Amino acid sequence: MKQWYEKLFENYGETYDKESFTHGTLGEVDFLEQEMQSNKNLRVLDVGCGTGRHAIELTKRGYQVVGIDLSDSQLAKAKAKASQEGLEIPFLKADARTLPFHQEFDVAIMICEGAFPLMETDQMNFEILHSVANALKSKGLFIFTTLNGLFPVTHSLQVDEEEEQGGSHFDFKNFDWLTMRSHSTATVVDDAGQIQTMEVDERFYLPSEIHWLLSTLGFHSIEFFGAKLGAFSRQDSLTPDDFEMLVIAKKS
Repeated sequence: MKQWYEKLFENYGETYDKESFTHGTLGEVDFLEQEMQSNKNLRVLDVGCGTGRHAIELTKRGYQVVGIDLSDSQLAKAKAKASQEGLEIPFLKADARTLPFHQEFDVAIMICEGAFPLMETDQMNFEILHSVANALKSKGLFIFTTLNGLFPVTHSLQVDEEEEQGGSHFDFKNFDWLTMRSHSTATVVDDAGQIQTMEVDERFYLPSEIHWLLSTLGFHSIEFFGAKLGAFSRQDSLTPDDFEMLVIAKKS
């Protein structure tokens, strides 16, 4: 049986790029470049690359990037976009929990919940972090965003408005404080114009949890910031008002 994230992205490559949360690419890549100190010799792994928006922009700026995703639809769109730009980028189908790499990359990025924290169990989410750690070289840099567990403490997770440009609609059902998981029903219109409905289960993480998980995997200098669409910045301290957190860590 397919999980909700597999069903969602089964035929969603065209529609995905219309979602409002995909429109901050340039600003996000500006930040990634700063963190990489504009070193074009670095090899970058884009985990959960989707339609390739970060991988393509980084490649256009001179970086060596490999993108991986579980969705054939997303990968097909990524390859088509890269071809239109005259770029050759390895876009590979792979499960983020079992990446086929060992100490091959200087940097790993996982932006906009690229795989993590969508898995159905905490163990599976941990396997993604573990797999990324294995793919990074010693002293490698890991930059990712995830759902901020501080947010539901002071905010309602009720979402009842459609995305203006994408058409996805999430009806919030409940939040389980014991598991820190949000449950909702998503209704989306896929690339074929078909209405798809699925039960969504997402894990919110507290900064302390992420710090412990990454420390366990040998990361250090673990830093947390607010993740603002298209405007990542070290000036944005993480607060309960941030729906997503930006995490930056270095591998020992």
